Amino acid sequence: MHIRTSFPYDTTHEDLWIPLPDGTLLYARVWRPLTDEPVPALLEYLPYRLSDWTAPRDHQRHPWYAGHGYASVRVDIRGHGNSEGMPTDEYSATELADGVEVVNWLAAQPWCDGKVGMFGISWGGFNSLQIAALAPEPLKAVVTVCSTDDRYDNDVHYMGGSVLAVDMHAWAATMLAFVSRPPDPLYVGPVWREMWIKRLEGAVEPFLHTWLTHQTRDEYWRHGSVCEDYGAIDAAVLAVGGWHDPYRDTVLRLVEHLPADRVRGLIGPWSHQYPDRGLPPGPAIGFLQETLRWWDHWLKGIDSGAMREPLLRAYISDSHPPATVYGTLPGRWVGEPGWPSPNVTAVSYGLPGSAMSHSTAAAPVRSPQHTGVDAGRFFPFGNDADLPPDQRDEDGRSVCFDFVVGEETWVLGRPRVRLRVTSEVASGQIVVRLCDMTPDGSSTLVTRGVLNLSARQGRDRAVPWTTGATEDVEFELNGIGHVFPSGHRIRLAVSSAYWPWIWPQPDSAAGFTLHPEGSSLELPVRARASDEKAIIFEEPEQAQTLGVNSPITLDEPRPERLVVRDVAKGEWRLEVDPRYGGTRVYPDGLEFTEDALETYTIHEADPLSARTRSDWFVRLHRPELAWDATVRTRSKISCTGKDFIASNEVICTDGGEVVFHRTWERRIPRTAG
Repeated sequence: MHIRTSFPYDTTHEDLWIPLPDGTLLYARVWRPLTDEPVPALLEYLPYRLSDWTAPRDHQRHPWYAGHGYASVRVDIRGHGNSEGMPTDEYSATELADGVEVVNWLAAQPWCDGKVGMFGISWGGFNSLQIAALAPEPLKAVVTVCSTDDRYDNDVHYMGGSVLAVDMHAWAATMLAFVSRPPDPLYVGPVWREMWIKRLEGAVEPFLHTWLTHQTRDEYWRHGSVCEDYGAIDAAVLAVGGWHDPYRDTVLRLVEHLPADRVRGLIGPWSHQYPDRGLPPGPAIGFLQETLRWWDHWLKGIDSGAMREPLLRAYISDSHPPATVYGTLPGRWVGEPGWPSPNVTAVSYGLPGSAMSHSTAAAPVRSPQHTGVDAGRFFPFGNDADLPPDQRDEDGRSVCFDFVVGEETWVLGRPRVRLRVTSEVASGQIVVRLCDMTPDGSSTLVTRGVLNLSARQGRDRAVPWTTGATEDVEFELNGIGHVFPSGHRIRLAVSSAYWPWIWPQPDSAAGFTLHPEGSSLELPVRARASDEKAIIFEEPEQAQTLGVNSPITLDEPRPERLVVRDVAKGEWRLEVDPRYGGTRVYPDGLEFTEDALETYTIHEADPLSARTRSDWFVRLHRPELAWDATVRTRSKISCTGKDFIASNEVICTDGGEVVFHRTWERRIPRTAG
């Protein structure tokens, strides 16, 4: 990583308030080049607290953009951080309308030339697309990183029509801890406590209740899903993702559905991170330089070559042994002139006999309920235990079909399965994993997909299976770029459980029967070419770091992922430390402590034993102001055959005094989940 200290422009920065039509003031930090000429503005618009949580990341990129001639602006969403107002649900109509107002306000400033770009990763990438779909006139271009165009089937709530237990709960609990944090008195003054209590008493409600209430793709999820109308997006879109990020398929859909003269896609081997940060897996690239080319083309009219790049640049990884972290994955970049690409051909493979029996007879699939404990993290962030370990144990809990690789095979895109299934019960789910099997027997997970059987006729409806019936179902796996070498085996592993990623259906212990003779795997096989134009990126660089210190403590660190098996009880427990922060000391004097632990428990034979728990503790301390605020949250989900049972608690203190304490208990009918 190169830390850049000199730029074409000297810069300045200031904190300011952006007024909204209803009188609410949003807190913003602006970095600007020192020039008498107005310049384009770049906006990053988030709930994640610019004065503490994202401050280190913000300092890597906003000053860098300012040094290259852009006004780079970071804004806290209404009701978050130091902004006024009340927090809302994610991507609410209010949030997006406020975002349009911010875009228009920026364009009207004397230091802005009237052109605006938006960028962001995850939440900021989401609302960049969503605000682009509202088409404010000044918004000319966006860079959306690790984001989705489909809030129902490609977000943290549902997958293949099934409840994502692992992140439906973990993310709802995370946001409960976020919205409960106070404004900072250093920036808002003595009104901080009044603002905080007003938020807590008037607006804090666990997102989980809303998300679990909408178990099919209804109007709630269609709102903010730009896949409903790609034509509404008028701004140019640079869509970026990583093969180890759950949102990577959005890049493929955007380059397919947006006009080719206004979109480019980039997918690397990365996790849920900006591609310049150097976090595993790499290789990292000069991502800020890539985005500068995008901004220069669309906001300054400079011929930067950004639109002469292939429609999609994608990294195809070489085969690699299973591991939970990779510093760098070997492979190569390829360029696709269109998507679907003329270089990719769908190749269908009929299922052979299972790896266990070598018979094409019908195969019962009845996985133990803890199948999935080796799934890895839904959101890899570059930590040591994020990625799936060797899949041999998971394969043993699944029905597997192996295909011997004769000639080296490149795969690029979304594999698809067609499965003939008989079910004796009305509900259940199918989980398919694609693994790379080496001659020594190790199994590396390549990609996977899920189908809730009730969603087989569409994600917008729940259709129970007719008991005893046989049907053909079809669904895609997540996209991937991967090389299967000659002599390896491609393993298709089919299971009826995948905890804690997928919340088990009430009847899932019964499993289903798979008929190999009526089933197939379709791979997107990419042609190998030796004369392709090389795709080259500059080395990563960023602005100077903020200078946040992480004190060393005497506490023993918890394992990132710990699997505990109670042999006598038949119970499995997965404990996850998401490694969000620990203790940090900021240059402005803030002492910030953050700790979280997620727990997922299930009995190997009982789908109704599934339960989750998330505990958070946050402390914000300014000794010079005698300010010491804490937030504790606890969130749980359990179930019966008919209901989800959600329990949540928030306790907030100021100087040791409890200023807010509330609990929630909800029973939510299981209409599809």
